[in-house]
Amino acid sequence: MRCSVTPDQLDILLQEGEGTMLEYKEGLSASFARELVALANTLGGRILLGVRDDGTVIGINDSNELRARIQDIARNCDPPVQVLVEPIGKVMVVTVRESDAKPVQCREGFFWRQGAVTQKLSRNEIRDFFRTEGVIRFDLSINSRFRFPEDFDRDKFMRWLELSGISGRPRTEDVLVNIEAAERSGGRLLFRNAGVLFFAKNVRHFFNQAYITCLLAKGTDKVDVLDRKDFDGGIVADIEDAMRFIERNTRTAYRIERLQRENIPEYPMKALREAITNAVMHRDWFVDGANVFVELYTDRIEVISPGGLPKGMTLADLGRKSIRRNALIADLLHRIEFIEKAGTGIRRMRDEARERGCPDPVYEATSFFTASFYPNPAVREQVMGEVTGEVTGEVTGEVNRLLVVMKGDMKRQEIQASLGLKHEDHFREAYLVPSLKLGVVEMTIPDKPRSSKQRYRITPLGEEVLKKPGKRKAEK
Repeated sequence: MRCSVTPDQLDILLQEGEGTMLEYKEGLSASFARELVALANTLGGRILLGVRDDGTVIGINDSNELRARIQDIARNCDPPVQVLVEPIGKVMVVTVRESDAKPVQCREGFFWRQGAVTQKLSRNEIRDFFRTEGVIRFDLSINSRFRFPEDFDRDKFMRWLELSGISGRPRTEDVLVNIEAAERSGGRLLFRNAGVLFFAKNVRHFFNQAYITCLLAKGTDKVDVLDRKDFDGGIVADIEDAMRFIERNTRTAYRIERLQRENIPEYPMKALREAITNAVMHRDWFVDGANVFVELYTDRIEVISPGGLPKGMTLADLGRKSIRRNALIADLLHRIEFIEKAGTGIRRMRDEARERGCPDPVYEATSFFTASFYPNPAVREQVMGEVTGEVTGEVTGEVNRLLVVMKGDMKRQEIQASLGLKHEDHFREAYLVPSLKLGVVEMTIPDKPRSSKQRYRITPLGEEVLKKPGKRKAEK
């Protein structure tokens, strides 16, 4: 390690005062090992021996014994710390290299620098340190609570097996071990966290954050939420359910060419599928108080993933560089062709958006990573009536039937019974949500869509629709 310090540079270090990367010590005290690992765990730096806390040089005797003791202390750290020892005048300059195998510990424990102070890491700080440095991999960690076969969902496994193209009749346990979802130990099959996410009967029993929330808003913010669904059937099912939610709540135009009808979706659906898959795959699974969100607004769709970008990645790196936070989860998705080779997702999302005539996706990275998608303007113009006072979308037969039976303020159950429908989910998806989105029906308590006191009523726009010829003639 070449890092010679000149006398002029030493003068500057003495004037700077102690900081994150600089420590003064009068001599080789018992705390020296702590200072070494603290600097190695942070950004590296220098220890000046023979200097008081106020920067006064008192000097230290240079000797082979002193240098050997410093090197010995550095080698006894776990892992060893790389140091360069140089005498500059009366001062011994010990340059400490930032470790590429963090965290480093000495006999007294783990330490790091916070400003000019060396602090011992608490249990939680050590855990977080291991996570942020990538030393502990969530997806590869063994889940001690999972019991095979009691907690194992064979239907999910068979679905994954079908998608993967694995043929024949392989033993379930052999496949699970071969794909690294589990490992054998002491006669037992131990599941890794990735295996639990894919194949557990009840995934949220093990990870409460393992679900995707999809919501449909009336406008460009969350003030009025028309519909909300939580999908927690496992990684594969969650991605597919989220896509179905988008398909139900977005529009499709069409064109006729050579007597063939071509459907043209409002949004780049392949890009959205890629974004949702990436959100699940790359999220920080250690963040147990947050989940993936897919939010539909009138002007955009946002896919939001907890954890921001992996360490070492910036927004400028997207599309050029790939760091897989959860490599095993990525591999299990790759085997069923939910993703292609690593590092191409951002480019494919952009290319798909352009091919579909949509603006490029917009990305934002904070403690969450957000990908925003925007509709094709031409499709939006075709499927959405943009003249003031017109219904912004298609009045389906189901919407028409709902308008016909409504009288005053009605409960959901009352409307559903009037239509003769038994299944609530079907009623909401085919009748109620489209009516709310079109603006022909409104909630009496819009800020509390799930309120037990919620009622629904026809809007003035809905009354106009009913006045159009043929609307009142619709049968129940």
